[in-house]
Amino acid sequence: MLGAHIGVHILADIEDYKNQNILLIEPVPHNFKILKKNIPNYESIKFEQLTIGKDNKVRKFYFIKEDSIHKLKKHWASGIGSFDKQHILNHKTKRFKVSNDDIETIEIQCLTFSDILNKYSIKTIDKLLIDVEGAEFEILNSIDFDKIEIKKIIFEFKHFDETFKEGPKLKKIKEKLIKSNYILTEIDKENILAEKK
Repeated sequence: MLGAHIGVHILADIEDYKNQNILLIEPVPHNFKILKKNIPNYESIKFEQLTIGKDNKVRKFYFIKEDSIHKLKKHWASGIGSFDKQHILNHKTKRFKVSNDDIETIEIQCLTFSDILNKYSIKTIDKLLIDVEGAEFEILNSIDFDKIEIKKIIFEFKHFDETFKEGPKLKKIKEKLIKSNYILTEIDKENILAEKK
């Protein structure tokens, strides 16, 4: 899972796959601590506090400060983290008054998708979940589907072409997945299931 957040939304998946190797990646420090507490202590689960992107390097990463989550009165605010600070500010509405003062910046290791496969000697993936606030394109565009077998991918698509925008980048990834023999289904207003034929 790329963008595991605090784990509450993936508990059913954890139970379904508890007898297989599970990798949970979450970059936000306060989320990462809660994630490790929320997830059952199965030997099959590995945790990584890092990001996945197009380059292997240390990158600036922005997220909502832990102290600001209660102040902003939206529990989902803890799930907004991005390489792009403006992406977070673009969530501002009359009822969600996020500002620069609510954003924390850290330097964090970014690995490529290929790096993480090599690190854990991953040859096949049964289910890949991606919820990374707009970095989905960067990740999916970097995957060589001839080198890794991924049976199912569920990814958030609402931020593909900037915050709350879908366009050419989403079209490109859909075409890439279809060319790689995936059937695409919109499972809700935010997520797409790509299932290998």
